[in-house]
Amino acid sequence: MAVIKGTKPTRAVLIGLKKRIKLAQTGHELLKMKRDGLMIEFFEVLSQARTIRQELVKEFIKSQQRLNMAKATEGALTIKSVAFALQKEPRVEMESRNIMGIVVPKITAESVQKPMFERGYGIIGTSAAIDEAAEAYEALVDKIIVAAEVETALIKLIDAIESTKRRVNALEFKVIPDINDTVRYIGFSLEEMERDNTVKLKMLKAKAQRSAKAKKAERAEAAA
Repeated sequence: MAVIKGTKPTRAVLIGLKKRIKLAQTGHELLKMKRDGLMIEFFEVLSQARTIRQELVKEFIKSQQRLNMAKATEGALTIKSVAFALQKEPRVEMESRNIMGIVVPKITAESVQKPMFERGYGIIGTSAAIDEAAEAYEALVDKIIVAAEVETALIKLIDAIESTKRRVNALEFKVIPDINDTVRYIGFSLEEMERDNTVKLKMLKAKAQRSAKAKKAERAEAAA
């Protein structure tokens, strides 16, 4: 029996503990519902993460192939010159969204995939291979941003699930059993005190009766 330390066996404490049990049981049920909801969300996001990771690998391979083709066609120096000609960098914005009370990031980016004339390098002095490489890498960056959002949400959901599971287990296997044990301990203590008080009252009553009889007998002798 794990009794809560420092608990006084009184009726007021007993009433308070019974209220705590109800609150703990309600909290336990709500946390279990939250944990189950988070698990459902986790598997949905996990499915998205797997799909995006596969797409990301494909985009990376495609980008590397097109870059190698552009290097073979134009040369590494030309590719570097084209890269330095970039005029407008993508702007990434961070927002947030709520999943079962868990705040996860929502990442948006502007100007990642651009029309050919907005990339900053001259169209006439470059080949289609460079355009295809640039387009492939823009698509790759877009996919990286989506992957970052989904995988960050996945990590936050894992942390939230672990935290919720710990709280559920603490209530189920520690808090509620300890309160129940303490309630039983106080109940037994109060019953014991009631029995002791009953015995004491009986003894006092018997003593009072004996004293009354003795006094009555003394009065009778004095009268005789």
